[in-house]
Amino acid sequence: MPTISRRAMMTAAAALPVAGRLGAAMPGRGPAPDSRAARPDDEAYWAKIAAQYDVSRDVIQLENGNWGIMAKPVLAAYERAVERVNRENSFYTRRGFAGDYRAIHQRVAAALGVGADEIALTRNATEALQGLIDGYNKLRPGDAVLTADLDYDSMLGCFDGLKARRGVQVVRIALPEPATYQGVIDAYTRAFAANPKIRLVLLTHLSHRTGLVIPVREIVAMARARGIDAIVDAAHSWGQLDFDFADLGVDFAGFNLHKWWGAPLGVGVLYLRKSRVRDIDPDPANGESDPDSVHARVHTGTSDFAAMLTVPDAFDFQQAIGTPARAARLRYLRDRWAEPLRTLDGLQILTPSDPRSHGGITSFRIRGLVTPADNIAVAKMLLDEFGIFTVHRTGVAAGACVRVTPALFTDPAQIDKLAAALPQVVKRLAKG
Repeated sequence: MPTISRRAMMTAAAALPVAGRLGAAMPGRGPAPDSRAARPDDEAYWAKIAAQYDVSRDVIQLENGNWGIMAKPVLAAYERAVERVNRENSFYTRRGFAGDYRAIHQRVAAALGVGADEIALTRNATEALQGLIDGYNKLRPGDAVLTADLDYDSMLGCFDGLKARRGVQVVRIALPEPATYQGVIDAYTRAFAANPKIRLVLLTHLSHRTGLVIPVREIVAMARARGIDAIVDAAHSWGQLDFDFADLGVDFAGFNLHKWWGAPLGVGVLYLRKSRVRDIDPDPANGESDPDSVHARVHTGTSDFAAMLTVPDAFDFQQAIGTPARAARLRYLRDRWAEPLRTLDGLQILTPSDPRSHGGITSFRIRGLVTPADNIAVAKMLLDEFGIFTVHRTGVAAGACVRVTPALFTDPAQIDKLAAALPQVVKRLAKG
């Protein structure tokens, strides 16, 4: 971001009042067909929601974890914002954007239920988390940090980088397969006990690899009792799961708005509890900015102003549906294929039935197919022969897998086609 624009944004943020921990969201302008709490299997309701998305019909799109497409009213708002920013040029970004940014920033903080002085808007969760990891200044040579196989690649890279820059040991564990709620807690308990020098842990609330949801609140509390801080990757959980972020007890976190909130690509959130701000060093690119400002902890450069301007429209659309209804629908679509196929010989479902441990995303593995090439081939067969688009995932300790990710526009009939296709694929490809 140009220097003067960056200064204007930070000045705008500094002038924000602190939002209440449970700050009320602005009135919604979303297009939901009615305000009642929709049942997850109310197909008349969800068909009206699906009609708000312009989705390609060339394939059955079950790879929606990369990013979430904008609903039609959100896309229209984004197009208007692009036109406005392009037309008004730097006169707007240098003179008018700060006021709009204040309102957007306040809206995001209210939706998250935190203070407006505890967040900064970024371009994605990766940028937010990198600022927190690289800036964390409480590590000393000889300390250890902990990651897991299901954590995101870029964040694993940032933690690995702490070895050279901070002189720490990097410990990595494999989360259990098959996973259980208590089994995941036990895995972190054992890791903490076996490595008493651990001072920092990376926790991925909902894994992009398998869809496993971990008990963040319990693990954060357990870590804190041992003097261990946790940085939480919530890139996939906020908007996909129904939870109260304030209840998790998290001090450091990163979020995306262009995944499950359906904002334009290029908007994320850095959360830093106000009492912990000095534990994250300012980004040196920010120069002599306010050392107590969360905005000083990340430097985005020039951002997509139009994308930021569209965030309230994305919130309006999703909040009109409601997080409980949205989360229940995504879980319903996931359960429609994953649970009936759980007992299929040769197929492994990589998230448990326990609703505490999954959202809409779930990956599968076919017996004996554990390499990236194997799973690229599985995804290719699903696409070429059945018209179903999925994606392979690597990095899981037990082997690569294929990820299935529905969205609000997904038709149950499309899920049923996946459920019918997988037994055929397993019969042809399973080994042993």
